Amino acid sequence: MISIIVPCMGEDRLLTPSEVAERLRVNREVVYKWLQSGKMKGIRVGRLWRIRSSDLDAFLQ
Repeated sequence: MISIIVPCMGEDRLLTPSEVAERLRVNREVVYKWLQSGKMKGIRVGRLWRIRSSDLDAFLQ
C-alpha cells in the first residue's frame, strides 16, 4: 500500500537546496554552506537537506 501525504493549506512546503538556490539566484553550493554553518535552518532527511518555506522566509528577513 502506498500512502501519499498531501500538505494542508497551513503547512510549510519543503524545498530542496536547488529550489532555494534558484529562488535566491545563488549557486546550490552556497545554500549547502549556509545549511552546514547553521546560517540557514534546514532539516536533514538521511543525506538530503530540506528547507521549510517559513525558514526561507525567516532567512530573508
